[in-house]
Amino acid sequence: METKHRAHPATWWAQFREVSGSFDAALVTEGITDLIVPKIKSPLLRREAEIAADVVVRHLAKPSSPELAERAEKQIKRLVATVERLADRSTGDDAGITETYVVCHALQGDWAQAAAEAEPFVGTQPLLRAFVGALRLERFDPVLTVRLLRAGQGPSVAVKVGLMVGKYGWWPDWLLKIVTERALAGTLDQATITALDRCAYAELSPAQAKMATRLLNGDRALIDASAHRLEGLAEPRAAAKLREGDLNAVALAARLIPL
Repeated sequence: METKHRAHPATWWAQFREVSGSFDAALVTEGITDLIVPKIKSPLLRREAEIAADVVVRHLAKPSSPELAERAEKQIKRLVATVERLADRSTGDDAGITETYVVCHALQGDWAQAAAEAEPFVGTQPLLRAFVGALRLERFDPVLTVRLLRAGQGPSVAVKVGLMVGKYGWWPDWLLKIVTERALAGTLDQATITALDRCAYAELSPAQAKMATRLLNGDRALIDASAHRLEGLAEPRAAAKLREGDLNAVALAARLIPL
């Protein structure tokens, strides 16, 4: 018995293309069809789908070729005609007619609809890998993006966070952990990233980094003690900001403890 997966609507999958100006049509088409074609039970349909997918992917990888464009169009029409003919004759769907129609949508460029229809029988994670891989974004954290998507964040938010964090891959592990936790909680924004960047540049010792982590996580007792220390060093404004939860004051407070 096949496992049913929670499906997202086509509008959800469409967000991936919307957030990337370099979305790779060939990659996402190949990724989707590679997941679906093996599930087509009819040898005839499966072979027709394989041929059509191969030609279309090659065309998308080289869109300037008129010959490939013509061949791709012919193969799509042939696949559609074949599945429609078999659908008219069929009394059930043992042949894989449903799966073949999904392949047709993917080959016609409607990847969002194809993903929405395929998700119940191929699973969410394989499709996510196909879509995230097709984003083709530089300085991007795909691992965190997938974690956010799995945690329930929408594509537009998850990709945005992946881009923000991707710029700071050099940050120390303790700080990246905080970023990941905040991203998963939905509390990471550009202002927070800017503040955390100051902590990264502060070159904190392990002990100072541990203190910064506690401050960033809202340890009230430590915040009060650190604020008193700042006041004793003639930094009342920084102390006030620390008490108010201003993350920009964390790096300064953390650096006050001995190395």
